[in-house]
Amino acid sequence: MSTRTKWMILAPCGLLLFSFGLTVLSEAAHQRRIGEPTQVWVVLGLYSLVLINGGLIMFGEALRFRILLDVRREARRSMRQLLRKVNTKSSNKSKSSKKAKSPTKTD
Repeated sequence: MSTRTKWMILAPCGLLLFSFGLTVLSEAAHQRRIGEPTQVWVVLGLYSLVLINGGLIMFGEALRFRILLDVRREARRSMRQLLRKVNTKSSNKSKSSKKAKSPTKTD
């Protein structure tokens, strides 16, 4: 799978997982507020922590892939510019070494 595809999949999935974790956390708080047994809202709270952290990890991985894409693009761009510079310098040297006689000059 390409880096771009990984980024396109992980970013929205991480955000969705994080958002769902926040929703479960609010449900756990609601369960606590209405007086449900401690076991119910603690389990919901722990589940929400797993979802929130998992979403953050997935989104962090997506950011890593995006940064990798940008770094690769910049490296390719700088390599192309460097090659252009080298090619123009070498073509200028070859032109200057092959001096043509001026048509107006006579020996």
